[in-house]
Amino acid sequence: MAKKGKRIEAAIKTVDRQKLYGLPEAVEVIKGNAQAKFDETVEIAIVLGVDPRHADQMVRGMVSLPHGTGKSVRVAVFAKGDKAEEAKAAGADLVGAEDLMETIQKGEINFDRCIATPDMMAVVGRLGKVLGPRGLMPNPKLGTVTPDVVKAVNDAKGGQIEFRVEKAGIVHAGVGKASFSAENLAENIQAFVGAINKAKPSGAKGTYFKRICLSSTMGPGVKIDVGSLTT
Repeated sequence: MAKKGKRIEAAIKTVDRQKLYGLPEAVEVIKGNAQAKFDETVEIAIVLGVDPRHADQMVRGMVSLPHGTGKSVRVAVFAKGDKAEEAKAAGADLVGAEDLMETIQKGEINFDRCIATPDMMAVVGRLGKVLGPRGLMPNPKLGTVTPDVVKAVNDAKGGQIEFRVEKAGIVHAGVGKASFSAENLAENIQAFVGAINKAKPSGAKGTYFKRICLSSTMGPGVKIDVGSLTT
């Protein structure tokens, strides 16, 4: 087992492993322990009472964080004509059609979000085996297949993130940076948990939110009182 550094050891001592923290206190602890030389990402992990192997227990969706993620998001848009021009004007990093498809097929995937107009899905569909495993395939249910490319690009650039439950029933995401104010982080976290709550699937039985933990990139995790976030 790798030996922990002095900074990590000191940070661990500030966290009561048996305690369930209220959100404001948890955020302050996380911010206080984020002492790395870079702006650490604040991450949330939620254990849900679902089995995503069943279609009626899948949890997936999009949420716009009120204060953004603090991360620069690179957006690719499949569009032609006027829609392509609209996407470029909105700030899309890559815009194209068959030419963009060929670039991606070569293994050049220099983007974090992929958007497509409905008429381009015949082209995008050929990239299913490339984009699908990376979670980049445009999906109408997530608003990434849409004629309104301006809104989709603005949402992606403005702090909208996708969430999807993993095989073990865990949803995790970055909800801001340690440099954010405590109030802004708390509001982002509330927005994320609220979106997960709204996405509760029909097949979920029993306790939906089992455990919630907050951490920074290089810091220890803090367990949060679920009731303080879901009431």
